[in-house]
Amino acid sequence: MVELSNTVTDAPVKTGLFIGGEVRDTAESLAIPDPAKPGVIVGHAASASREDVADAVAAAKAAFPAWSALSPQERAAQMAEAIAGIADDRDEDAAILSQENGKVRIEGWIDALVFEIRWNLALMLADEVDTGHTLPVIPGAIPVSTEVTYQALGVVTVIVPFNWPIAILGASLPHALLAGNTAIVKPPPSAPLATTRVIQRVAEKLPPGVLNVITGKDENMTGLIQNTDIAKVCFTGSVNGGKRIMELASKTLTRVTLELGGNDAAVFLEDAILDDTHLDRLYAAIYDTTGQICMNAKRVFVHRSRLDDLLAGLTERLEKAKLGYGLGEGTTMGPLHSPAQKAFVDEIIQEAKDAGADVREFGELPGGELEGGNFVRPAIVVDPDPALRVVTQEQFGPVIPIIPFDSEDEAVRLANDTWGGLCGSVWTADPAAATRVGSQLVCGYVWVNDHGATRLDLRAPFGGMKQSGIGREQGIEGVRAFQDTRAIATIDPAALAAMAH
Repeated sequence: MVELSNTVTDAPVKTGLFIGGEVRDTAESLAIPDPAKPGVIVGHAASASREDVADAVAAAKAAFPAWSALSPQERAAQMAEAIAGIADDRDEDAAILSQENGKVRIEGWIDALVFEIRWNLALMLADEVDTGHTLPVIPGAIPVSTEVTYQALGVVTVIVPFNWPIAILGASLPHALLAGNTAIVKPPPSAPLATTRVIQRVAEKLPPGVLNVITGKDENMTGLIQNTDIAKVCFTGSVNGGKRIMELASKTLTRVTLELGGNDAAVFLEDAILDDTHLDRLYAAIYDTTGQICMNAKRVFVHRSRLDDLLAGLTERLEKAKLGYGLGEGTTMGPLHSPAQKAFVDEIIQEAKDAGADVREFGELPGGELEGGNFVRPAIVVDPDPALRVVTQEQFGPVIPIIPFDSEDEAVRLANDTWGGLCGSVWTADPAAATRVGSQLVCGYVWVNDHGATRLDLRAPFGGMKQSGIGREQGIEGVRAFQDTRAIATIDPAALAAMAH
């Protein structure tokens, strides 16, 4: 069990830009509100101008030749030194992230921890970064020997969302740097403080310009995408956000990796194990971060014979939920991040009620200084009309539809009947059934008897199908996403002469 200090950030936090190895203040700043306490400002983040953005791109471009000229092992050594000691300020980072995001303190702490883990896992791939292969001469047919190699792209932009911003950076940023690229990180405008602090501490230990941090209003950020010196944009966020990034990138044919939202299905077969261990896993998979995780379970399909057992298990856990301040003692569920998201989740819950669905809500809304915060009571919606938005759209909140099925084929059909394809899970005591059903789910990542971000294998490629994204992060596939492939062909005179005859 992680022991956390009682760190609370009372004074407003202030962060600047970090460009070319130097902190830069700006004339304007972003005021970052506390989503749990109406009217409270957690801190202020620098708000970059278009000129600041252009300077960051220029700094990264200037640093690229020397950084890319290093061997992967040399880059890995410098990156290892840069991450050393990152945990020293983790308690304070977690407290700041909790206050600006709304998540409970332990999740803020894990958010920063996962970044460090992912960074170090990426460094283990150094020996594979430049490993290509050779296509041999084929006598009488192909008179060349061709070496297939990899090279860095150039300057890349990494854009992360509010929900797990530091951890999500770890899925792509170290892979981009290890591959030889230089980078500009754009933290989320609504929760940039902790992320900026962490990345700046790393960037300060790397050569100037290799890693830069830009915060500010989205309208000033197009230069992070459309500047012709940007080789690639890696974006994590909503589907609509991904469409906007892709549209902007199309103007300059900037490459993209998009890790977008999901409508993940968790499928419980007739023989699913529903003991405390598995029910705890399911509860976390649904309600961690108040439901605001792209790979959370968003739809639960359960064999009709097990419906009551599953509902009883979730109910027992929901009755213990304590809504409150993320840094508060005993809080298990914080607020939603934004008023707009709270309004949307309230709306789809009310829509289900108006349609006559069996909606069960739990917990009590906090009062006092938290009254009016972005809190939503966690809920389950039992056997709703499949056309309701609580089923068809990504809720990104603490509500889940529980839908019974009668056959395995029906379960697979229902699970795949959606726009998304990020993750999915199969819950069964039969390994053969897990393989059979799991292999039919149209998504990029499948768990067996588990689900959720805390259970992700951080070595494996991750990304979605359908509208859940383009490309893969993590693992050697994540490195390749930040490289170009080049072929160098050498003519074999003897083979060429043999063909002439």
